[in-house]
Amino acid sequence: MTRTGAGPAVVFVLVGLACQEVGASLAVLLFPQVGPLGMVMLRLLFAAVVLLLIARPSLRGHSRAAWGAVVRFGVVLATMNGLFYLALERLPLGVTVTIEVLGPLVLSIVAARRASAWVWAVIAFAGVAALGGGGWDRLDLLGVLFALGAAASWAFYILASARVGREFPRLDGLALAMAVGAVLSLPFGIVDAGAALLQPDLLALGFAVAMLSSTIPYALELVALRRLAASVFAIMMSLGPATASIAGFLLLGQHLNVLEIAGIALVIAASIGAVITGTRPRRGGTGPSPAPVGPAPVGPAPAEPLA
Repeated sequence: MTRTGAGPAVVFVLVGLACQEVGASLAVLLFPQVGPLGMVMLRLLFAAVVLLLIARPSLRGHSRAAWGAVVRFGVVLATMNGLFYLALERLPLGVTVTIEVLGPLVLSIVAARRASAWVWAVIAFAGVAALGGGGWDRLDLLGVLFALGAAASWAFYILASARVGREFPRLDGLALAMAVGAVLSLPFGIVDAGAALLQPDLLALGFAVAMLSSTIPYALELVALRRLAASVFAIMMSLGPATASIAGFLLLGQHLNVLEIAGIALVIAASIGAVITGTRPRRGGTGPSPAPVGPAPVGPAPAEPLA
């Protein structure tokens, strides 16, 4: 059930999704100059700076366990974004995002703790099989492995984000974790990008990617979540593979065949079904089952994986 002002909130979510995929497309266009790991470094670095300026987190009064959670979250952020961009270098944007969405999808199915939820797992598996377009040899194997690694990292991202959210107020934990991720990405990014990091125009484009992929979508999602039920928000986030496919086609000229489009549609259907299943009350219970852990955005947001 939606809340007051749901109409504008839906628009905010859709605009956020569009910004994420435009940012990802721009990142792909920059790969020849800065490389995928250089792009990860620029994205995390600029996103961390912006978040630290906004949140101004306190460094005092936190336990060792809280700092450990922040470090683990930072490691997950750097790993997730690195694997995502390495996959993007080898696979179409729509295919990469579809495979990546399997991480939160599997997590939501497990969290539902009911046998019927595994129906959506079967549908998702059929969708991934269809992504091969009748032959997985069409897809780069290493790219698929990177995307699967990003999917697993996204699941860990959701769990790590929840832990940090309990330990730190507001955006403090996310800002600190983003800074950790940026520091970890520095050596890899410097080696990958090299002298390109001295070009102001490329740095400006890297800043644009960070804003489009992370900061702007995150701000829009925070506003939307105040007006939309969590289940509605999760269902809308499940449209990520579709928006990624459209962006890949319009901005990168990436064409998908009929089977690949059908595969993306099946994964979207499985994500929506898993969200709906996870929010239904259990038989004989007095309340709803645990909230589903649905696909969230990539980037400093609880979503595209920050990507």
